[in-house]
Amino acid sequence: MDAILVIEDDRTFARIVEGFLTKIGYAVTLSDNGKDGIERFREASFSLVLMDFRLPDTTGYDLLVRMKSERPDVPVILMTSFNDLRTAVRAIKAGAFEYITKPINPDELQLLIAQALRKKTEPKTGSKLNARRYVEGSSIVAKKMYEYISVVAPTEMTVVLEGESGTGKENAAQTIHRLSNRAAGPFVAVDCGALSKELAGSELFGHVKGAFTGAVLNKTGQFEAANGGTLFLDEVGNLSYDVQVKLLRAIQERVIQPLGSTKNVKVDVRIITATNENLQQEVKSGNFREDLYHRLNEFKIQVPALRQRSDDLELFIDFFREEANSELNRNVKSFDEEVISIFKKYDWPGNLRELKNTIRRAVLLTPGDLVTAEVLPPDLIRTANEPKPLASESPETGYDLKALQEKQEREMIIRTLEEVRYNKAKAARLLNIDRKTLYLKMEKYNIH
Repeated sequence: MDAILVIEDDRTFARIVEGFLTKIGYAVTLSDNGKDGIERFREASFSLVLMDFRLPDTTGYDLLVRMKSERPDVPVILMTSFNDLRTAVRAIKAGAFEYITKPINPDELQLLIAQALRKKTEPKTGSKLNARRYVEGSSIVAKKMYEYISVVAPTEMTVVLEGESGTGKENAAQTIHRLSNRAAGPFVAVDCGALSKELAGSELFGHVKGAFTGAVLNKTGQFEAANGGTLFLDEVGNLSYDVQVKLLRAIQERVIQPLGSTKNVKVDVRIITATNENLQQEVKSGNFREDLYHRLNEFKIQVPALRQRSDDLELFIDFFREEANSELNRNVKSFDEEVISIFKKYDWPGNLRELKNTIRRAVLLTPGDLVTAEVLPPDLIRTANEPKPLASESPETGYDLKALQEKQEREMIIRTLEEVRYNKAKAARLLNIDRKTLYLKMEKYNIH
C-alpha cells in the first residue's frame, strides 16, 4: 500500500482528503505545519507528498525545495488557490510533480496521484526523445521562433532558449535536436531547478563508488548518457558556482571527470540550455559566470508567452483536448463559444502548462461532448472578465505601459512579502531576485 503524507493546516479539509485517499486504498499521514511535516517526511518512507502551498510557518515552495534536496525521488503535488498559480508553476520547475487548484475535484486528485506514482516507478533512462505530435502555430512570433530553430538546428552551436515558465522550452529543444545532425543520438533533458547543490555535480558528471556518503555504486552522469546527442539543461541559472566551473570545462575541453575519480572521460554532446531568468542580469549580479554565459549563448531564441501568440490559442485548445480525451477516456468534441471567449480574455500566466491543466480538468468534469463554462474554475472566469486598462488606453487617461508594469510589480512584491510574513530572504527567492534588488525595489515603491 502506497503511503501519502498530507500537509494541510485546514484540519477539516485535511480530514476530508484523508477519508477520500484512505477509501481508494492509500495509507495517509496528516500534518498541519511545515516543521512537523518535514520531520514526518524524514522519519518515514512516503510514496508521495500532497501539501498546501500556504502553511502557517512556511510556504509549500520552501518545503518542496528542502524535500527535493533530501529525497528527490518522492513526487510532490501542491494544492494551491487560483491566485497562487504563478508561484505554483515556478514550483514545478523546482521539482514538484504537479499542482492542483482548490476547490479540489476528487477525480482529478486521484488521477494526478496515480500518474505521479506511475512515473516514479518508470525506468529513468533520460535518453529517449519524446516524439509526440506538437503544435507549432501560425502566429508571427511562433513562425519567427521556428524559423530561428530551423536555421540553428543543423549547426553545432550552443543555444539558449529564453522564456517564461510553461512556454514549451523543452519542446523547442527537442525540435532543435530532431532537426539536427545528432537526431539519431540521445536527447537527455536535465531539470537543473530540481537538483540540489549537493547532487547536481553527481547528476551531470556521475560519480564513482565511495565518492561521498551514500555513493555505494558507480553512477553514469547525464553528460555520458547524452554522448553523441544533445544535452538539454533546463533552468541552467540555478546551477551553483562550483558546478558552473565544471560545466564550462566540459564544454570547452569536451571532457568530464566523475566525482571521486581521477580519470577524464571524453564526451561529445551538443548543449542547449533554457532559462526563465535574464542570464545577462545574473552575470551582472555575480550569480552566473560571464565566461560560461558566452559559451552557452552562441545563439539565443526567445520562446514567446501564450498571451503573445493569441492566434495559436485555438490550435492549442484542440491539441490539449485530444490529449485529454485519450488520457482520460473521454469524448469531448468541442468547447462552447462562452468558454472560448473566456480563454481568449484570460492572461495565462502559467502559459501552455496552465492551459493544458485547465483543459484536462474541464474534459475530466464534462460528462458529454461539449465543454461549458460551468466546469471552469470560478477564479479563472472572474480574472478573465476583469477590466484590463492596458495599451488600448492612452497616456492621457492616466495609464502607460511602464506605469502599469510598475503597479503590477509593486503588488506582486507586497503579496509575496505578506505570504512569507516579510521574511525578505524567502521573498527574494520566490521572486527570483537577490536581496539587494528586493531592498532597492521596496525603497522605490515605498514598501515598509
